[in-house]
Amino acid sequence: MIRILILLGGIAYAGSPLFAQTPKVSSGSVKRFENFASKYVDARNIDVWLPKGYSTKKKYQVLYMHDGQMLFDSAITWNHQAWEVDEVVGKLISQKKIKPCIVVGIWNSGANRDIDYVPQKPFETISPAQQDSLLKVRKPDGSPAFSGKVRSDKYLKFLVTELKPFIDKTFSTLSDRKNTFIAGSSKGGLISMYAICEYPAIFGGAACLSTHWTGVYTSDNNPIPDKILQYLSVHLPSPKNHRIYFDYGTETLDVLYERFQLKADAIMKAKGYTTTNWITKKFQGDDHSENAWRKRLHIPMTFLLNK
Repeated sequence: MIRILILLGGIAYAGSPLFAQTPKVSSGSVKRFENFASKYVDARNIDVWLPKGYSTKKKYQVLYMHDGQMLFDSAITWNHQAWEVDEVVGKLISQKKIKPCIVVGIWNSGANRDIDYVPQKPFETISPAQQDSLLKVRKPDGSPAFSGKVRSDKYLKFLVTELKPFIDKTFSTLSDRKNTFIAGSSKGGLISMYAICEYPAIFGGAACLSTHWTGVYTSDNNPIPDKILQYLSVHLPSPKNHRIYFDYGTETLDVLYERFQLKADAIMKAKGYTTTNWITKKFQGDDHSENAWRKRLHIPMTFLLNK
């Protein structure tokens, strides 16, 4: 059972031949930039979704999404599930429920996904002995939970100083904070939360689905959640010009999240967030999968990118 939970976490290896194919989409088009180089992290593919009718005569909001190989086409993903972002976002645009936007799908780096996505600053406040212990943790399938030292500060630097300038130069974007958003699920939700805290001048909104507060796959004797929540209480950006969405299900890996999400919600309230700039939703019966996230993606998209 636990092995299935791990596989549902959105992990996919960039080197898989399956992902060599460009995704087919039902709305708009995808432009791929293969092996996008970085001086901070591994090279990776970037899939940029352009909405139907994209024109350089218009300016577009930009949504950056993690685990980019799982976003568009279930026919070419390892588990035959996908967020179907093109379908969901394309429909919202056609219904005029959100402003036209570009979606930047950032592939994860496979074996290094965890060290890219687990928030570095709170992790480094854990004692050296506990860090060493966590870095040696194995997943139930026997593979390491971490491939090395946590390096998510470098991953965010890649996003902000290398990828975003490239996207703004290559496409017709609205590049300011109020039109720049970041989103992901599981550890992708965790790094989205970290991104808006670390770079509040860059990101105006974050969607954090099934946020993997535990960092690893157990909450027992695990100092990571409390350290992340302590970080959030200090670094949460101003509610005056930021919007944040959280959610969680109740099945499979999502069973770990509720008690930590409730603590995060208390922090949000204490920092002045209200229903105008923050949503947390519980989805009874939802598991930890792309199918579950696809079904509810319209909610954070409408909340963040509304008209």
